[in-house]
Amino acid sequence: MHRNEAIAKLKELESQDLHLLAKQHSITVLSSEGKVNKGWAGHICERHLGIPINSSQSPNFGSWELKSIPLKRLKNGALAFKETMAITMIDPYHVARTSFADSHLLAKLKKAVIVARIVGNSYDQPTYVHSVTAMDLSGELYEAVRADYELVQDCLNDPKRGFSHLTGKMGVYVQPRTKGAGHGSTSRAFYARPLFLREFIDLEEKA
Repeated sequence: MHRNEAIAKLKELESQDLHLLAKQHSITVLSSEGKVNKGWAGHICERHLGIPINSSQSPNFGSWELKSIPLKRLKNGALAFKETMAITMIDPYHVARTSFADSHLLAKLKKAVIVARIVGNSYDQPTYVHSVTAMDLSGELYEAVRADYELVQDCLNDPKRGFSHLTGKMGVYVQPRTKGAGHGSTSRAFYARPLFLREFIDLEEKA
């Protein structure tokens, strides 16, 4: 299934409650141990597309890749991004030696299809699909993300800093941040900041 075809099909889910669809597709939201299945929303999208559930953390469908991002409602009623969006792991050897044009980061961004969903304060509250968006980089935004990538590259190639000095404070649109079990984790990944996501996802709700 090509990306444009997948986007058209996924747009059928806009404004639908994913919890109802989870029941229809027998998708487990909460495990018997009481833990939320973090990939449940993505699994619903895959079932809707008629694709077997992909066990990988970030399903890759060849010409496109599915990403899901939660939106929260602020006290004033406006929508905001609940978190940053993981893009791809940082392999320090590869990033240090690879230009942005040939990077895994750009390859991932060029393939991304983002399903943004409005979530409640807890897992069992209704979750509605807000929008389905293709991510395409060009012009000034391309150059800005390239600058963020090269900032990471410079740090990796600096003998006085290196991989351990990568921090979430770096980058305007894309940041390098700890990935994994939280404090003490040694892995890093590229994350899309809300500022970057706003370039593609309109948080204004349709009347």
